[in-house]
Amino acid sequence: MSATRSALTLVPTPIGNLDDITLRAVQVLREVDGVIAEDTRVTGRLLQHLGFSKPLIPFHSNNEHRMVDQLVGRLRGGERFALVSDAGTPAISDPGFLLVRAAIAAGVSVECLPGATAFVPALVNSGLPCERFVFEGFLPPKKGRRTRLGELARDARTIVLYESPHRMVRTLAELAEVFGADRRASASRELSKLHEQTVRGSLMELHAHFTTHEPRGEFVLVVEGLNA
Repeated sequence: MSATRSALTLVPTPIGNLDDITLRAVQVLREVDGVIAEDTRVTGRLLQHLGFSKPLIPFHSNNEHRMVDQLVGRLRGGERFALVSDAGTPAISDPGFLLVRAAIAAGVSVECLPGATAFVPALVNSGLPCERFVFEGFLPPKKGRRTRLGELARDARTIVLYESPHRMVRTLAELAEVFGADRRASASRELSKLHEQTVRGSLMELHAHFTTHEPRGEFVLVVEGLNA
């Protein structure tokens, strides 16, 4: 029996440990005509690990706008594709939304498999309330950043952010200033990998830690909501 009947299937890929890929994801990748990939080198290594190859189609932030119509045309022509990002579930702070929207508008069947995403284990592992939360992804780097921080500071739900290593110290300093230095938080990196790490404490304590310990790898930052 086929693992999917959809023309376009979003396939979550491991965020670190390659053994985290699901059996159904492997079956879909085997069955499709090609794989639409954020970075063909990363996806090529994954397929090599799984023991097979597929035609790989680059689809990333620099070309997604011009690729969408072409890909939808091929899907309408009967080809079946899997869409993957470098790690985790496509379209979550990664390319994918534009293609999904265009495919649905064109009447193409779309399906998303359940699977890996970085923020869920980081949220559950934070020790902060997780029955209600807001996923913010990456904060605006410049324009609108301060305004967004002010809005989030008033939110009663737990807040989940993604952050790069070179902006981590700056972001923690801004969060401590806007949210309050004593607001509890956790920072997780290298999830599912050998050197997985979660640092917990107040925003002030996290800022002090990463000021003296150079941040490495992409982080999931979880911050408690107002009056949690």
